[in-house]
Amino acid sequence: MPAVTRLLRPAAVAVAAGSMLLCLSPSAFADKTNPGEGSFGGSGSETDTSASGGRVDETIKSGVSSVIVFDRSKNGGGESTGGVTSTTSWTPPACYYAPKHTPKELDAQMRQVWMSSAPSPEWALKTQNYFVNGKPYKDFNKDKEGKGYWWDAYVTEGREEDPAARDCNELPFWVDEGDEPPTDIPQVISPEMLAQLAYAEIRVPSTEVELAPADTTKVNLPTWAWLDTAEFKPVSVTASVPLLGLSATTRAEPVSLKITPGTDDAVTFPASGQCEIRDGQIGEPYTKGKADETPPCGVKYLRSSGDGSYNLQATVTWKISWTSTIGAGGDLPDGEFGADQDVVVQEIQAVNR
Repeated sequence: MPAVTRLLRPAAVAVAAGSMLLCLSPSAFADKTNPGEGSFGGSGSETDTSASGGRVDETIKSGVSSVIVFDRSKNGGGESTGGVTSTTSWTPPACYYAPKHTPKELDAQMRQVWMSSAPSPEWALKTQNYFVNGKPYKDFNKDKEGKGYWWDAYVTEGREEDPAARDCNELPFWVDEGDEPPTDIPQVISPEMLAQLAYAEIRVPSTEVELAPADTTKVNLPTWAWLDTAEFKPVSVTASVPLLGLSATTRAEPVSLKITPGTDDAVTFPASGQCEIRDGQIGEPYTKGKADETPPCGVKYLRSSGDGSYNLQATVTWKISWTSTIGAGGDLPDGEFGADQDVVVQEIQAVNR
């Protein structure tokens, strides 16, 4: 199961502090002299450290200290499911900031880094001033133990090589319990960002359609297409940060089916190939006596597939929306999920008498 867990960290010096794991590379620190340029090394770091999520019944936990919890109990099921892809260029966030360290944990990790050969003297001095010497923090805020957290960067699993993952390049920053995180850092976790992360966890049923005639059809014969509406119903995933009392639910509802015949020698019903969902149905099952009717959703092939087959693609569009425990909500870009299937088209054999 996917889990939003990757840490934005270089690799080499591994330090265990409680449930934390920090990896740092000497090369990543060679030119780091500005503490604002990266989280323990910043955008020049590699992403070599991961914290795997776990399953508790249908609830997925992820992130160090399980900062984000995904409830997937209302997700799509069936023999085959997949994630939706945005119909636009938008994607869920590649990285974000959320609570990660207590003062003692961060102190232990950073002192191990400073004792290693990894950082340059300039970077070590800058970060010691930043975390210890009051510029702006003093002694890792240990006087605030239990009264807040150090927030740090997470990288969404599977997005480690995405350039957008390097946008979260701030050093860890402190947020008192009950306070709002900094407003000048766009990647801080929020209900809307939780909804966006939940978007990536949405799973919907396979879109292989029922056809009549099934598998093999005839030239110029309308072929009916429909989906099992029992499987195609709204699904949702809830993402929450228990530490902050934040929660958001992302909901996906099927709205249409797009038929792509796999050849230009075909016509679709309707002509656009876009079958709208009506009365809870996607297309209409063929029944005896409808041979002379035009299917509300389907295709007619104009040429035989010869010794092969045509690759028909059926793609369902899902409307995506979200709500949250604080009352905020709205729409996210529509998602699509499609599947291919082979269709054999034969010539109608005429009999001369």
